[in-house]
Amino acid sequence: AMQALDLHVLARLESKGLVPSPPASAGEWLRRASFDLTGLPPTAVDLGFLEANDSPQSRAELVDKMLASAAYGERWAAMWLDLARYADSTGFEKDRSRTIWPYRDWLVRAFNRDLPYDQFTMEQLAGDLLENPSWEQRLATAFHRNTQTNTEGGTDDEEYRVAAVIDRVSTTWTAWQATTFGCVQCHAHPYDPFPHDDFYRFMDFFNGSEDSDQNNDVPHLLHADDPAMRERASQLGLRIRALRRILNEPGRSRIHEGDWRDMCFDVMRPTHGTLIQSADGVIRSEGTLPVGCVHVLESPAESFTAIRLTVMPERDDPKAWPERGSLVTDLDVVRLGADGTRKPIRFAAVFWEKASAPFEPTVKGNFGEFPKLNGPSSFVLVPETPVEAVPGERLEIRLKQGAQTEGNQATSLRRFRLSLSAESEWAERVARPERAKAEAELSELGQQYARIKGSLVPVMVERSPEARRETRVFARGNRLAKEHLVRTGVPDLLNPGGRVISDRLEMAKWIASPENPLTARVMVNRLWGELFGLGIVETAEDFGSSGTLPSNQALLDFLALRFQNEHRWSMKAMLRELVLSATYQQTHRTNESLQVLDPRNRLLARGPRNRLSAEMVRDQMLAVSGLLSPRPDGGPPVFPPQPDGLWRSVYSQENWTESTGPDRYRRALYTFVKRTSGFPGFVIFDGPTR
Repeated sequence: AMQALDLHVLARLESKGLVPSPPASAGEWLRRASFDLTGLPPTAVDLGFLEANDSPQSRAELVDKMLASAAYGERWAAMWLDLARYADSTGFEKDRSRTIWPYRDWLVRAFNRDLPYDQFTMEQLAGDLLENPSWEQRLATAFHRNTQTNTEGGTDDEEYRVAAVIDRVSTTWTAWQATTFGCVQCHAHPYDPFPHDDFYRFMDFFNGSEDSDQNNDVPHLLHADDPAMRERASQLGLRIRALRRILNEPGRSRIHEGDWRDMCFDVMRPTHGTLIQSADGVIRSEGTLPVGCVHVLESPAESFTAIRLTVMPERDDPKAWPERGSLVTDLDVVRLGADGTRKPIRFAAVFWEKASAPFEPTVKGNFGEFPKLNGPSSFVLVPETPVEAVPGERLEIRLKQGAQTEGNQATSLRRFRLSLSAESEWAERVARPERAKAEAELSELGQQYARIKGSLVPVMVERSPEARRETRVFARGNRLAKEHLVRTGVPDLLNPGGRVISDRLEMAKWIASPENPLTARVMVNRLWGELFGLGIVETAEDFGSSGTLPSNQALLDFLALRFQNEHRWSMKAMLRELVLSATYQQTHRTNESLQVLDPRNRLLARGPRNRLSAEMVRDQMLAVSGLLSPRPDGGPPVFPPQPDGLWRSVYSQENWTESTGPDRYRRALYTFVKRTSGFPGFVIFDGPTR
């Protein structure tokens, strides 16, 4: 029976003097629907059932069965993984393995439980910012941790952090808005009305994440084998983060307030280079500073309740230029008696102005701005008891810089100052009863978290407000040529009501809103294209003026409204309606007239006949041979047979170890994806590159 969508198709056909084709046979339709919904060929049992009783009710029953199968989620997750540029390796030169397969499994679960598309959108773009986010919602944000990480020695981490942020902007617009927004990185869009600043206003939504192209892919989410323990670990991690902020906040807010006096050093003994202190108290190091160098400074003793170290950028405008990082791995303060005795000063607390988490209350706190220093950064050490100066006594401060980058570059202090405070409030802040309670809870929860075993998955985490990065427009897209500051925002063209969108969560809500004119249209067009071979808008990635016009604008609008209103963003309901439509159920057989009038079937006078994807080709062979593993529970990627020697990587020292047993025959979705060395069985059938 014809549905409303069929009437839109029929009206378009009649306007061109065409008529629909006859219905497809039971076998033809079932094979088509089975591959489209599950990515697998139909079973002999289902084919026999339909041939014995071919009716609309029987077809609907089989569609419901396919939509309820685990294979449905696997088939449609594969489609989204292409958009998410998913891979099991980090890319670039070394292309090391990355544990991000739990995100792939999240996708399968999301499709199988029919997570509404608006929620599907918000969880991937900003699940970490939802109120009391669950482990699953935080895991969903790994969508934007699929960016590449450059672990090659000597590379600039900030360069590749920025590259990842730029990629997130372009990918978001391609996946959800089908817009070539990446063009706006370098200039105003040549075809669509997006000014240059729009790219960087949108980039500001992603510029506040904590990741920074580090080799260990931090920040992480703990993936335990037991689902209950995953949730426990997630909640522990959130509470630990909150406790650290609670402990840091009383001091952080006062770091630059009160009476501070700069220390003046009459002895400076660096192990390498030269130290010079100017009249304003700033100390500058000159010369070569290798890893492990130590700055030793002495001054006459003074009474104090807190000592502050301020690390300063080398340049006057660090936000506009590259800046070397710095990291203090050991900080020791010693009282030198007149008789030669040495009395180390123990500290009770450390407060850092830019961190949501203080370092442990110890003299070996590892303070630093790494990999980039974007402005002065200070931290305060509070001794266990106030220090009272003794005549003839001196203070010795030792600053060791023992860290280095992947490329063996030292991260040494180049410009800094040390200050003292004698205000009693510092000791009072440390002595507050609520602080002791928070420290005890932090210690206990930290131990509980450490006992949970599992793998670490890179996810999105927002920096604390005080550590927020500023976003500037890049002249012609060059990150080294920064111009004026911008703040979060979306293009006015798509926000006619002037809705205030201040953070990543609000941005995700804007994309998922029914008022957004593109989101529903882009997704139904993507679903249509997967089923019919071509989208209603053929350029599924470009709805702009440089893309193709819709072959049936009324049909696209109708389906978009159905998707978000009647179906309430249900992808299963939308697909069910499409595969049970008379348009989809036509035979694919063509004739000479159709080949002339509509050779690419854009008008849909016949049913679709699509080429199988590379993954489907392999899965079909395994299925019909009876070898396909039925295991539907995801897990780490597998390594089916491939020619020897393809993984002779010079740097990563990783090997393709062939899987055995059922893992050898799992669905293509679970095959390890290495960016620089695609699986040959997929490459030969034009599998996607990510």
